[in-house]
Amino acid sequence: MADTAPLDERSDRDLLAQHCAGDPDAFGELFRRHKDRMWAVALRTCRDPELAADAVQDGFISAFRRADSFRGDSQVTTWLHRIVVNACLDRIRRIKPTSELPEYDLADRHDHHGSVDVRLDVQEALARIPEGQRMALTLVDMHGMSVAEAAEVLDVAEGTIKSRCARGRSALAELLRDKHGEGYPLTG
Repeated sequence: MADTAPLDERSDRDLLAQHCAGDPDAFGELFRRHKDRMWAVALRTCRDPELAADAVQDGFISAFRRADSFRGDSQVTTWLHRIVVNACLDRIRRIKPTSELPEYDLADRHDHHGSVDVRLDVQEALARIPEGQRMALTLVDMHGMSVAEAAEVLDVAEGTIKSRCARGRSALAELLRDKHGEGYPLTG
């Protein structure tokens, strides 16, 4: 299966197929395209830059070695997300990170003081909810994944993602209301 199109014009699926067929450059193009997004996923999942870097490396090595396991049921990026998230979870299980949550841009960008306050409050609240809920919310609400994509990445049913997101949002709202009262801004 020879493709004469330049690497940067090939689809992710074609690149993965070319890699499996022995093209020495195809996987490098997949890495170049998706490394930044996988880094963002890993950083939000691990909440520690060193763990995230190791997890991204582990994830791409695993994807490189197991490329023939891609069944084509989903997008290549969804498959990569799943591998990187699993690498993150493996790293987290081995070493519990002690760093703070990264900053999330959740508040009105024009109200810099309020933005910092809301960001810190949400970080604190996120750290207090169960890991499954935090992971579901991170993928769906912060990375903009669909429920189906998040379910595939976390290897759970779509209903599980929906319930984790609902319970997580409810828990976050309750934690923020407990701290600030009913008038706390929870939506943008």
